[in-house]
Amino acid sequence: MRAVAWSFFGIRRGADYEKDVARLNPVHVIIGGVIGALLFVLVLVLLVQWVIGSGVAA
Repeated sequence: MRAVAWSFFGIRRGADYEKDVARLNPVHVIIGGVIGALLFVLVLVLLVQWVIGSGVAA
């Protein structure tokens, strides 16, 4: 899951990338990426609802 999290930020050392490629199952990486993306969207939606509800956006 750490490899997926670092990939969202776009920072990864080359040596760590090579280790991840050698040992990670691509299906697990895809599932982790989808879950991470869904969580990211959910947090953004909740943040926007909070800002709109608090009256800051008015």
